[in-house]
Amino acid sequence: MASPGKKAYPLRIDPALWEALQRLAARDLRSVNAEIEFLLREGLARRGVKIKEGGAAKTDTQNEADEN
Repeated sequence: MASPGKKAYPLRIDPALWEALQRLAARDLRSVNAEIEFLLREGLARRGVKIKEGGAAKTDTQNEADEN
């Protein structure tokens, strides 16, 4: 069951990738779900997408437009 306020999404994933995620999650003391969410946020941040908790995503270009 999904946490309140979170979107549930079924994910088909390669078994080898799943095993790597399990190892990484265990190393970081996270669940696999939390690890996937962490990695997605990290990847978006590298691309300049800022996420507000419970809010919409914005790119750096959109943030600059909001500031002007």
